[in-house]
Amino acid sequence: MKKILVPTDFSEHAEHALKVAAQIARKNNSEIYLLHMLELPSHISDDGIGESNAVGSSAGVPEVMFFMEKTRERFEEVLNAPYLEGIPVVEAIQFDRAFDGIIKQSKKHSIDLIVMGSHGASGFREMFIGSNTEKVVRTSNIPVLVIKKDEGNFNPQKFVFASDFSEEIRKPFSQVVDFANTFDMELDLVYINTPNDFKSTHAAMKTMQEFAAGFSINNVDLHIYNDVNVEKGILHFANHINADMIGMCTHGRQGLAHFFNGSISEDLVNHSMKPVVTFKI
Repeated sequence: MKKILVPTDFSEHAEHALKVAAQIARKNNSEIYLLHMLELPSHISDDGIGESNAVGSSAGVPEVMFFMEKTRERFEEVLNAPYLEGIPVVEAIQFDRAFDGIIKQSKKHSIDLIVMGSHGASGFREMFIGSNTEKVVRTSNIPVLVIKKDEGNFNPQKFVFASDFSEEIRKPFSQVVDFANTFDMELDLVYINTPNDFKSTHAAMKTMQEFAAGFSINNVDLHIYNDVNVEKGILHFANHINADMIGMCTHGRQGLAHFFNGSISEDLVNHSMKPVVTFKI
């Protein structure tokens, strides 16, 4: 885990994410790529300012320079934070829509982990718009760790990973194991039994045991938990064992497929106050 991308809008939630990223970076000798997406007003962005940060000769140039200067001032404030002392940080300003730019930059710089802050979303806003964080979770090919609050001393010990433990989970699960082993966490694998998709304890445990046997996990425990639906089951189970973090795989569904099928991972990102890390199938 050598490169960690942290998108920032200089909000309180972004700072919560940066504090966690700093602790991860310090433990793993990682570099932080601190990214601010400058979404300019349409009358300026239409003048041909692109990802390269090149500014053409237009009437909007003084306004663009003003935004740039203010952003650099905010970066300077952030980089002077004591929790970043001794950690290599590369700051960057990109002209792009937030979630598009985050995905592009994560690919361009071979990022290993994205750490984002989020306040979540609810109701109609969640259904029709969604947050930038939710969009990144849906589309990112690398793990995304979502932080909701100031975690203080980030030293996670218990990591819940919920799944159906089907064959398609095997490939992303190797990242889950690496993530758990990196933090020396207990990995609590849980199968959520629901009334609409019920397995006997014997069948569910056998599935989990056979699945886990193919991986070198430092510290693992297996669980079966019954609830009315999968999302509630994961949240209730995580609270029940006082977990520090929740892990999920996401299919990255988009458009109508996402609307009709839903995504438990994205719902958890919106509704859980615990850190949630997602892995793309």
